Order: sequence, then structure tokens, then C-alpha cells
Amino acid sequence: MSDNVIAVRSRKTIYREGDTLVKVFDADYAKYDVLSEALNQARVEDIGINVPKVIEVKTIDGKWAIVSEFIEGKTLSQLMKENPAKKDEYLNLLVDLQMQVHNARCPLLAKLKDKMNRKISEANLDAVTRYELHTRLESMPKHKKVCHGDFCPSNIIIKPDGTPYIIDWSHVTQGNASADVARTYLVFCLNYDEETAERYLDLFCQKSGTEKRYIQKWLPIVAASQSVKGKPEERELLMKWASVVEYE
Repeated sequence: MSDNVIAVRSRKTIYREGDTLVKVFDADYAKYDVLSEALNQARVEDIGINVPKVIEVKTIDGKWAIVSEFIEGKTLSQLMKENPAKKDEYLNLLVDLQMQVHNARCPLLAKLKDKMNRKISEANLDAVTRYELHTRLESMPKHKKVCHGDFCPSNIIIKPDGTPYIIDWSHVTQGNASADVARTYLVFCLNYDEETAERYLDLFCQKSGTEKRYIQKWLPIVAASQSVKGKPEERELLMKWASVVEYE
């Protein structure tokens, strides 16, 4: 296993085993979270998007693991670093793929609004800010679009033949696509790449016909939600975004 480790993330280790990808969770990782992630991935396998198929869920040395197809290729994030001159082309692809996801429907997925309401309640914010965020969330139009929840260049793999695959569906829900776009925007900002964040947002708005201010209204809600499980170094920035309820 040690020779085939692809990534070590917070509370999980991912490695290759033949034609499969094995994601092993830490021993204290909640069983229901692992099963929920596998179920989410299985549900989106049939929505017309290239998604690695789940093969099995099992335990390895007492730890839960999800085994899925291994997709050979490079992430869009790697390609952006290797070919900076093609960044606009890659951003266009990112937006096109995200719009494909949003155009899909998957009625069995959890609702984005329910998840966001729960996270806002858990956020380390004062009662007035939490109330304002709950109120803003409630006023947002109810949609049923598939929202990836962590749509960023590192979660897109491009195979050698150019076929794109979207990975890491642990946060997927159904709801308003603008919340998903706000999340992608924040991911770029948290990676200290505000220039790309703005280019991405302009491109998405242009291609989808969405008004920028509509997505910006979601930023405090998404930041508050993300701050609950966000990395400690990200939390301060996210809390600032969450507190700016009247962001323009």
C-alpha cells in the first residue's frame, strides 16, 4: 500500500490497487458518513456525468474503506500549473463541466437548504448573524439542480484521451446551483488566487446567464456552512465572509 499512496488528506488515505482506487478512513470516522459518501457517489453514477463507479465498501484493518474505479490521468489543477498559457481554456472547461452537473437531476440526494441550515446553526457566529443567514437562506429560490459541493480543478481528472471525470462526491446535494458556484469561488479565494476566482465567476455568469450579485448573495451562507468543517487556517477568512451578510 505505502508505495501506491496517491494522497493523504484529513482523516483519510487514498491509494491505488490495480485498477481500483481505495479510500481508507481513519478508525474514528463515523460509519454513517462513509456509507453516505458511497451512496452519494453511487447515486450520481447514472446522471449522465463521467463519475468513477463504486465497486465496494469494506473494512481494512478495522477501518472503513470505499473502493472505486481508478481513473488514469491528471487533475485539472495539475494541468493548470503545467500549462499556464492554457489557463483560460481550462477555466472554460471547468465552467462547462459544472454547468453539465447543474443540468442533471437526482431526486434521491439530500437537499442543499437542509444541509446549509444545519451548518449555519453549528457555526461559531453570534445569534443575530446566524438568524440573518437563516433568513437569507430561506428567501433563496428553491431549485433541484445537482450541486457537487466542492467543485474545483483538483476534483476533475482528465484522462490521456481528453475525457474528463469528476471525483469526490461526498458533499453532493440538490438545490440552487448558485450556492455551488459560490463554493467554487471561495475555494479559489482560500487558495489565495482571487484573480482566478474573479475570472471564474465572470466566466460562469457569462456562460450561464446568471447575474453576479445573485451568486454573491450566497457567499456568506456558503462561508458559514464551510467554516464548520473548514481547516483551522481557513476558518478566519470564512468567518469574515460569513459575517458580511449584506455583501455586495
